[in-house]
Amino acid sequence: MTPFSIAGVQMRVNAGTSNVPMMKHKLDVLMSIYPWIDMVLFSELAPFGPLTHNAMEFPNSIEDEFREMAKKHNVWLIPGSMFQKKHGKIYNTSSVINPQGEVIGRYDKMFPFLPYEEGVANGEEFMIFDVPNVGKFGMSICYDMWFPETSRTLAAHGVEVILHPSLTGTIDRDIELANAQATAAINQCFVIDINGLADGGTGRSIVCGPDGRIMYQASTGPEFIPIEIDMDRVRSSRDRGVLRLGQTLKSFRDHKKVFDVYNPEKPLPYLDSLGPLLKPTQANRTANLDVIEQHPADELDE
Repeated sequence: MTPFSIAGVQMRVNAGTSNVPMMKHKLDVLMSIYPWIDMVLFSELAPFGPLTHNAMEFPNSIEDEFREMAKKHNVWLIPGSMFQKKHGKIYNTSSVINPQGEVIGRYDKMFPFLPYEEGVANGEEFMIFDVPNVGKFGMSICYDMWFPETSRTLAAHGVEVILHPSLTGTIDRDIELANAQATAAINQCFVIDINGLADGGTGRSIVCGPDGRIMYQASTGPEFIPIEIDMDRVRSSRDRGVLRLGQTLKSFRDHKKVFDVYNPEKPLPYLDSLGPLLKPTQANRTANLDVIEQHPADELDE
């Protein structure tokens, strides 16, 4: 058995003020109650909420405060994410801090929630890191998980735990919970999905095991989510199959087909026909109503 303890912090996030003091308080309380925790994960954009005017350059004094907290409690710390100013653009960035208080890497969200997460650029580099004598971890942020190529790439590089801070306050949270289970199962890994509250989401954080089954699902109030995971479960699943059945990563490795959808030189006329990525407007609704008026209900039913 190779145990490792991860705690998610599902907390209220306010968009109009700094949540950093509350995050530090929550971390102090968490570590007082559960001193055996090895890693702590907050939700997406937990420090300042989802307003891009809070964007700042990295490194910065806020990240330094989190570095001190990680060192103080001797834990791996992922303090959600913050908007980062870089090269004239804004990115949604997670810092990964080790127990010595060192930033070992930063991950820029690959798929901003467009067209709603306006003005945020997409990252291009994966963030994979080793926890010595434990295993391999990878970062993913919220909407990234809707694109299975991101999680599959992490798994194909040996990632055993996907850390997934989220900010979901929309009506598709049920779908995201299903996505988390599916991602865990098809990649035979742990998925730790931590959502915020208030301006930071509707809660219902979820932890899934490498067979896709739910290890824990939170409610819609503030919670600490301390979970001990066994990395040997990942290795067993990848060796013998999910529930001793499908060996998905081996099958993916052994399949020799190069899928045309990933060939940049292959035209995809259907995708091109979908039009630009735009936010729906009332003008779209009016156009749809015009179509309905031209085709009365009795005609549409025929």
